[in-house]
Amino acid sequence: MDKENLWQAVLAQIQFNISPANFSTWFKSTEIFDKQGRIVWVSVPNAFSKEWIENKYCKLILKILHNLDEEIKEVKYCVGKTSSKAPREKEMTSLPVFGQLEFQEFKIDKETNLNPRYTFENFIVGSFNELPHAATMAIIKEPGLIYNPLFIYGGVGLGKTHLLQALGNEIVKTFPQKRVKYISSEKFTSEVVSSIRNKKMEELKEKYRTLDVLIIDDVQFLAGKEKTQEEFFYTFNALYEKNKQIIISSDRPPKAISALEERLKSRFEGGMTADISYPDFETRMAILNFKTQERKINLQEDVLSYIATNIQKNIRELEGALNRLVAYQKLNNQTPNLEIAQSLLENLIISPIKIINPKKIIQVVIDFYDLKEKDIIAKSRKKEIVKPRQIITYFLREELKCSYPFIGKKIGGKDHTTAIYSYEKIKKEINKNENFKNEISLIKQKIYS
Repeated sequence: MDKENLWQAVLAQIQFNISPANFSTWFKSTEIFDKQGRIVWVSVPNAFSKEWIENKYCKLILKILHNLDEEIKEVKYCVGKTSSKAPREKEMTSLPVFGQLEFQEFKIDKETNLNPRYTFENFIVGSFNELPHAATMAIIKEPGLIYNPLFIYGGVGLGKTHLLQALGNEIVKTFPQKRVKYISSEKFTSEVVSSIRNKKMEELKEKYRTLDVLIIDDVQFLAGKEKTQEEFFYTFNALYEKNKQIIISSDRPPKAISALEERLKSRFEGGMTADISYPDFETRMAILNFKTQERKINLQEDVLSYIATNIQKNIRELEGALNRLVAYQKLNNQTPNLEIAQSLLENLIISPIKIINPKKIIQVVIDFYDLKEKDIIAKSRKKEIVKPRQIITYFLREELKCSYPFIGKKIGGKDHTTAIYSYEKIKKEINKNENFKNEISLIKQKIYS
C-alpha cells in the first residue's frame, strides 16, 4: 500500500473514533511524507498540532497503522515537511478515499456547532433506540413544550451524538429563526474556565441564556467540576423557565453520575429520560446494508452477516469493519468474499480474552461513581459510599463466584453476613428497578471492555 492510500485508510478509521469537530481540527492538513522500514513519518501543519496529536492520538494512529501494515512499529511527527502534492486547506473540502467511499470534511456551522452530516435520513431506527428517536421527533414539532429536558444515555458508539445533532439540524431547518447551540460538556467547561480567568462571565451568560435550544453532549464530564456545574445549573434554569428546549446526553443515567450535584440530577430527571441499548442483529444488518448503499458498493450477504454477528456493541466498529473491506476492494480491484473478510477483520473481531479479577471490578465501580478505593474500605455509612460497596460485592459474587468471607475482606474487613446482605439487596433491586438494572448493565460493560 503506497503512502497516500495508507494514510487515507488511517484517516477513515480515525474518523469513526473521534468527534467530527476534533477530526477536522487536528487531521485536516496531515499526511504521511515518508516511510522508512518500521518507522512512519507524519507531517502536521504546526507545532501545536504536533504536540496535541502526539499526546492525544499517537497510540490510536500507531494501532491502526500496525493493523494495516504489521511492519510498522513506530510513528514520528514533524512540522511542515509536506510533499509538493500535499492538499492545501482550500482543497480539503472532499478527499477521495477508497473509490466510491469519500471522506468528507463537512463544515461545522460556527453559530450552532452542528455538523450537517448528521441527519435523520442516515440515522437507522431499531428497537434499541426507538424511544429516544420518538422523543426527538416530538420535540421537532414543539421545541421546549414537550419532553423538556430530554436526557439520552447509552454506551459508546451507539449513536447518541448522531441523534442529538440530527435533532439540532432538523430544528434549525424547521425553525430558522431559533438560536440553537450544540456543545460538549468539556468545551462548556473550558469556556467557563476561560471566562472566569478573563473576567467575561457576563458575556458567557448572555451567550447561553439567550438560546432557544441548548444541546449538551457527554454531560457526565461535568462531574466534580463545581463551578461549571453551578453555571450550568443557572443556565438550565434560565432556559427552562422560558420554555427553551434542553437536550442532554450521557453514558449513564442521571442517578449514576455520582459527583454531579443533586439539584442537577433532579432537573435532568424532571423531563424525559431515554436510553439507547445495543442494536439487535436485524438492526445491525440494516445499518450495514444502508452504509453499503450509501457508498454504492456491493458486498455479499454472508460477508455482511459475518460482520453483524461478530460486532454487536458498537455501531462505529461496524462502520470501521466496512471501511476496511472497502479499502481492500479499492486497492485490489476485487470484492472481498467471506474468507478474505475473515482475514481482513481478524484483528477487529478476535479480541484477546479479558482478564477479570477483583482489582478490575473494584476499579471500574469506583471510577464509575467517581470515588477512591479508600472510600470503599472506610467505615462510612453514607449512601453514596454504601451503594457502590454493595455493587462491588454483587459483581465479585456474580462474576467471579468469590466467597463471602473473601468479599468481606475486599470491602474493608466487613463480616461475611454483610456481604451476603449486600449481594441479595442488589440482586433484588435489579429485578424490581429497570433504571437500576440499566445502571448495572453499564458497569458490567465497562468491566468487560
